[in-house]
Amino acid sequence: MAETRWIWLGMWKLKIGEDGPWLSSGNDHIGRQHWEFDPHALRKENGCKEIPEAVKVKESEEIREEGVTSTLKRAITFFSSIQASDGHWPAESAGPLFFLQPLVMALYVTGGLNTNEDGGWGLHIEGHSTMFGTALSYIALRLLGEDPQDDGQDMPMATARKWILHHGGLLGIPSWGKFWAAVVGVYEWSGCNPLPPEFWLLPKIFPMHPGKMLCYCRLVYMPMSYLYGKRFVGPVTPLIRSIRQELYNEPYHLINWTNYRNTVAREDLYFPHPLVQDLTWGFLNHVVEPILSRWPFTLMREKALEVAIQHVHYEDENSRYLDIGCVEKVLCLIACWVEDPNSEAYKRHLARLPDYFWIAEDGLKLQTFGSQMWDAAFAIQAILSSNLTEEYGPTLHRAHNFIKASQVRENPSGNYAAMYRHISKGAWTFSIQDHGWQVSDCTAEGLKAALLFSQMSPDLVGEKMETERFYDAVNVILSLQSSNGGFPAWEPQRAYRWLEKFNPTEIFEDTLVEREYVECTSSAIQALSLFRKLHPTHRRKEIDDSISRAIRYIENMQKPDGSCPALRKACDFLLSKQLACGGWGESYLSSQNKEYTNLQGNRTNLVQTAWGLLSLIDAGQANVDPTPIHRGIRVIINSQMEDGDFPQQEITGAFMRNCTLNYSSYRNIFPIWALGEYRHHVLFV
Repeated sequence: MAETRWIWLGMWKLKIGEDGPWLSSGNDHIGRQHWEFDPHALRKENGCKEIPEAVKVKESEEIREEGVTSTLKRAITFFSSIQASDGHWPAESAGPLFFLQPLVMALYVTGGLNTNEDGGWGLHIEGHSTMFGTALSYIALRLLGEDPQDDGQDMPMATARKWILHHGGLLGIPSWGKFWAAVVGVYEWSGCNPLPPEFWLLPKIFPMHPGKMLCYCRLVYMPMSYLYGKRFVGPVTPLIRSIRQELYNEPYHLINWTNYRNTVAREDLYFPHPLVQDLTWGFLNHVVEPILSRWPFTLMREKALEVAIQHVHYEDENSRYLDIGCVEKVLCLIACWVEDPNSEAYKRHLARLPDYFWIAEDGLKLQTFGSQMWDAAFAIQAILSSNLTEEYGPTLHRAHNFIKASQVRENPSGNYAAMYRHISKGAWTFSIQDHGWQVSDCTAEGLKAALLFSQMSPDLVGEKMETERFYDAVNVILSLQSSNGGFPAWEPQRAYRWLEKFNPTEIFEDTLVEREYVECTSSAIQALSLFRKLHPTHRRKEIDDSISRAIRYIENMQKPDGSCPALRKACDFLLSKQLACGGWGESYLSSQNKEYTNLQGNRTNLVQTAWGLLSLIDAGQANVDPTPIHRGIRVIINSQMEDGDFPQQEITGAFMRNCTLNYSSYRNIFPIWALGEYRHHVLFV
């Protein structure tokens, strides 16, 4: 079922649902998307209906139903034209700059980025320069063959090296950077804080057992601990020796590495180590590691390495070598190569690398793990909100097929509880079924979409999903709820909150312990409420109780600054952030600094404008004063491009407080959704 979608710049083709050597799939690769290089290709795109001229509404003009409907149809027609044949919408899900450099390093040891004005690179594409971003980018570019002298007019390498040395040299890179620099051979393991694989041998009752950690953290440090335990270093070539001399302010061989284990450049230090953490690292480094390096304790290290690599293989196999995300993917790839360079596991890892690539006008990126299911669930609800379903039946039919094919049908293999995994049968992932990792809000949004389709004519959207599969999804959602009523993202909350004090990353927050989220809880409430309406007898008492506790959690999480339980006060908070032009625009700095921050220059962001409008419409603002809603809709209408698309603007996703993620489909989905709700619930009221 392979399909060519687009070809960018005459060289790249987007392939959908294609099989290949060393690949396996549980649903015929539905949702898989990867780019293929073809230097002889000619650009082509999906055919698209003729799109009428864009509507523009002046400030003094009244917004009319014809203009809204025309804008909405233009937007859905364009968005339908970029839908893949299997029903999902291929799109970029990238933004962090530290995704790509480790892959370059991994491929180097196993066989163009733009700088900021000051010559460095940031943690993500909108961030200030950091040692982590700049040093990793510099090393990766050197491994790719860039000349450190920069003979041309533009001298990014020389400028970046100057930035690195001016800020203390590579010694100031955060712990993840120290790890990768040690693996590639331009830093010493003795300058890293210990990552003993013996943690995997701890009794499960131990508070700091890795099985209790946030799954993403656990699965990143799992292969890290294996590589640390092996003290693996790639080939020390003349190039590596040269890089060693380029990135330090003192001779490499004279550096007292252990003194710099906790050294982090000021520009990178978002989460400083508490004293208790540094004392723990010191104890592990000066007491535990020397003991484990002596016989008979070396036998424990060997056993720990066996257990760690078993966990790597389990994760690889249950995600069909996609792994939970691109950071872990590269780590597991290199761990498998270190264990056996000729192994089947390594070959399967290589075959899955294209799933993480995304080619765009600004070059090749490494994605998180794709957002195929997440985007599709929202896109479906956005199109359905328009009340124009008869006109877009084929689009919805394909999307319905994708939803049905993307539900996870089995739990992880074997004794998954012993491998610290949770049930997944009935869940939806963030990306595709083969990924296998249940996510609470992805499951909730997938269930909502499937339930909405179940109420529609099969002649229009295809046969509805079997009732038992709805039940399976509800089972997953209910199983994830915490005692406080909130819903975490991936797994039930297992660890104590104080464990977060041992967050070793320095550049992120909320990394060590699974926590509840208002967003996940909201999705769960909506999905369970719709399910209860359509299937009122199934687990009714449990669902009623779950919804009540979830609502209390959201009320308790509200802040006293206006974003509080009362709808009126919530509306007042949103209205207080509306810009003079009628839109909204929030900077990623809100997540980083935990305080609402407008975009620089009070710019409007269409996605955030749509979010604000959707909230006000649902809260009944139109019954009080519809003027702010009209003003916001005018911004969306006037921003639509000639082909029905909307412009790509600032990043609107954030994770672990300090990093951002670009969901490129949001620029289509949420303006469509806001226009649909406006047309349906404001104009026609």
